[in-house]
Amino acid sequence: MKDQKRIREYGIHIGRMESGQLNSITDVKGIKVGHCTVDDEEAKTGVTVILPCDGDIFKEKMMAACHVINGFGKTTGSIQIEELGTLETPIVLTNTLSVGTAEDALIEYMLNQNEDIGLTAGTVNPVICECNDGYLNSIRKRRVKKEHIFEAIQNADSEFEEGSVGAGRGMSCFGLKGGIGTASRIVELDQKSYTVGVLVLTNFGRKKDLIIDGIYAGEKITAMERKIKDESEEKGSIIVIIATDIPCSERQLKRLAKRAFVGIARTGGQAENGSGEVVISFSTANKVMHNNKKDIVPFHMIHDNSIDGVFRAVVESVEEAILNSMICSDTTQGRDRNIRYSLKNYINLIGLETK
Repeated sequence: MKDQKRIREYGIHIGRMESGQLNSITDVKGIKVGHCTVDDEEAKTGVTVILPCDGDIFKEKMMAACHVINGFGKTTGSIQIEELGTLETPIVLTNTLSVGTAEDALIEYMLNQNEDIGLTAGTVNPVICECNDGYLNSIRKRRVKKEHIFEAIQNADSEFEEGSVGAGRGMSCFGLKGGIGTASRIVELDQKSYTVGVLVLTNFGRKKDLIIDGIYAGEKITAMERKIKDESEEKGSIIVIIATDIPCSERQLKRLAKRAFVGIARTGGQAENGSGEVVISFSTANKVMHNNKKDIVPFHMIHDNSIDGVFRAVVESVEEAILNSMICSDTTQGRDRNIRYSLKNYINLIGLETK
């Protein structure tokens, strides 16, 4: 999007399912994504915000689930999602040491949106997810401020940049430049089209393990470089946000979240000790009214016997979103002259046409 050349434009088509119009999480109606990038000699970092709906998500909560593949992470808000099965705020992505700042800013934003929070409506559950961008970013400087979260919210739109932008500015993926990526798939149910959309923040993987559409691209890249750096431990994370307009229960959304790892693994991710993989999934179809007056409320969900196609949509979207996060990223030099090269430097040299 935003006139960027994505992985499909290099002739690489992941899976067999049809994508949405934008091939983006924002193909799910009502969702918007915004960035604020902090970029100078010391800082390579930022904020990305997912707005799940146009309306007031606190008053009209969405069914949601959280799944932790490997828990080396600092996500906030996941405990309440796990317990109640609902999402009631936007989702903010940033770097590890800026989680507190982002949480404070999101609370302030929600208080400004809802005068009853903390008075007649209880408190609010802000959801912040992080990856450690410290290889390229001077993370100890803590350059993300509250105004950056507000700016990202203000900038949110259905079309947005991918790659080295927002929370993805300083991220690394498979020893190359990582960042923000997105993709979507269409699912047919009862003669009606539904959408599964994914957004990822990628900061994981060893270079030699990278797989692109079944090709062991990482091995080709390291061979071209004529050296293999000793990377005995995979340090990093990936945040996966899954959205759909398919009616789902929180149990079913948990099942979707668990399938994200299949897409991660298809790109070469191993979920090793030092890596954190956190998945949050939500549906825009069933709203949980905060001020509901009835004891019993109507509810719809997909039949479990029909859910396999949705699982496949998640897997394909996650795999493609990861590759988009890399191919849309530019080579970046950060703190201490550390460099992460773009996948674009190698994509035409690694023999994908031989697949």
